Amino acid sequence: MTDTSDLLALVASVVDKYDDELVGFRRDLHRHPELSWQEHRTVDRVAERLDGTGWKLTRTPRSGLVADLGETGPRVALRADLDALPVADLTTDGWRSENEGVAHACGHDVHTTSLVGAALALAELHHQGLLGGRVRLLFQPAEEVMPGGAKHLISHGALEGVDRIFALHCDPSVDVGAVGVRSGPITSAADRIDVRLEGNGGHTSRPHLTGDLTFALAKVASELPAVLSRRMDPRAGVSVVWGMLRAGLAANVIPDSGIASGTVRILEAQAWASCEPVVREAVLDIVRPYGVIATVDYLQGVPPVVNDALCTAMVSAAADELLGPHHRTEVEQSLGGEDFGWYLEEVPGAMFRLGTRTPGGPRFDLHQGDFEVDEQAPGFGARMLAGVAVLAIAAGR
Repeated sequence: MTDTSDLLALVASVVDKYDDELVGFRRDLHRHPELSWQEHRTVDRVAERLDGTGWKLTRTPRSGLVADLGETGPRVALRADLDALPVADLTTDGWRSENEGVAHACGHDVHTTSLVGAALALAELHHQGLLGGRVRLLFQPAEEVMPGGAKHLISHGALEGVDRIFALHCDPSVDVGAVGVRSGPITSAADRIDVRLEGNGGHTSRPHLTGDLTFALAKVASELPAVLSRRMDPRAGVSVVWGMLRAGLAANVIPDSGIASGTVRILEAQAWASCEPVVREAVLDIVRPYGVIATVDYLQGVPPVVNDALCTAMVSAAADELLGPHHRTEVEQSLGGEDFGWYLEEVPGAMFRLGTRTPGGPRFDLHQGDFEVDEQAPGFGARMLAGVAVLAIAAGR
C-alpha cells in the first residue's frame, strides 16, 4: 500500500501541472460572477472541465452540482460555494467583473477553482488505483443568503453515505501559501433581523401628538444590543449590528413607518437556539412607551461551524505535509456566518482558512468591492482539499 506521504507528494505534483490553468479558470469565474441561485454559467464551466475525467456529475435543482468518484470504501465530501455578492467590483484587473453590481468579493471564485483543482488531482489518483475510497464534491449554490444553499443540497441527498466533510474559506489576513486551523467553533451563528415600526406621523413641532417613530426606531437600534448583553449569557458573544436604518423623507416630518435591518451573531450554539424569543420580547418592551406598533421579522440563518477535533487534525497533518508546519497557524473564532455549519450538524468535518494575502502586500477585507487575492491561492487550496481527502480516506479504511 502506498504511504500517505507518497500520495500527498503525488497530489502536489499533479496540482503543479494545473497551476496555470487554475489561474485562468479563476479569472474566468471572477469575470462572470453570478448571484445566489443564479450560478448557472459557473456550474456549466465546472461541469465542462470535469466532464471526461472520471467524475460522475449530477446537477441539483435550481442550481448546484454534485460529483462522485470511486465505487467502494469510505466516502469523503469536499464543498465549495459558487455565488457572488451584489457588490460593485472596484478592482482594476483585466478580469474584473463584467456583470455590473456583482462581484466575487468573498472569494467564492477561489473556493470553486480550488475544488476543481482538487478534483483533477483526485481523479488521477483514482485512475492509478491509489485513492482507496470515494470522494463527493459539492459545488453549492447560495451561501450568501440565509439560511443558505447547504440545506438545499442536504435535502437532495448530498450527505448520504458521507463519512466526513471538509471545506475552505479565503482569509485575507493570512499570507498565501499558509492556512489557518481551529478545532471547535471557527465561525458563529448568524441571523437576520428586520424591525418594522408603524405609528401616527406628524409635524416635528408636535412630537407629543405622534409616536415619534424615528426616535423609537433609534431607541431600538441602540437599546436592543444593550438589552441582549444583560438578557443573554455574555459568554455566548451575542452581537447585534445594524446595516440599515430607514425612516422619513424630510427633516421636519415625523414619518408613520420605518425599518431597522441588521444581523444577530452568536458564538455559542445553545444560546443561538434560544435567542429569537428574547429579541422579540425586547423589541416590544423598547417601543412600548412610544405608542408605535413593532413587527419583528427574525430569520434564523446559520449555526456556528464547529470543527470536529479529528477532522481538524487531518487538516493540520495535510498542511504540515503539503505546505510545511511553519505555514499552519491557529486562528480565532470569527463572528462571520457560514452555512457549512449545516453540514456539520449531520456529519463530522472541518473548515479551514486559506491564505490569500500577498506577503508584504495590502490587506483587503471580505465583502468589499476592492477585495483581491494572490493568484497562487487556488493552487494551494487545491492541494489542501485533495490532501485532506486522501488522509480522511486512509483514516476510514
